[in-house]
Amino acid sequence: VQLQASGGGLVQPGGSLRLSCAASGRTSRFGAMGWFRQAPGKDREFVAAIRGGDRNTRYADAVNGRFTISRGIAENTVNLQMNSLKPEDTAVYYCAARGVWNVQYYRHSVYDYWGQGTLVTVSS
Repeated sequence: VQLQASGGGLVQPGGSLRLSCAASGRTSRFGAMGWFRQAPGKDREFVAAIRGGDRNTRYADAVNGRFTISRGIAENTVNLQMNSLKPEDTAVYYCAARGVWNVQYYRHSVYDYWGQGTLVTVSS
């Protein structure tokens, strides 16, 4: 299984970006897909997750109300719409997936598959 993330780039504060992640090599639906980010010198942190089936979503407090996670039309794709971006959102963003939903969806250690990361830079 491979995850391929795309959509990062440079954006001014207050701007928007949309990240996408597509999985290959798996036919059954992931129970959980999510996004994490890692800023320079910091630990990887949870951003958002979405459950397979009912598409229930979870967000970190820092992004709640500004970011929206969604499943794509194609099976095992996930998007992250990021609005009202702030300089502190600057990080490498990683998509992640696991077969079954886990109540500790916010821990990067519970995910089995990871994308390569895409850089988001918020700066004027």
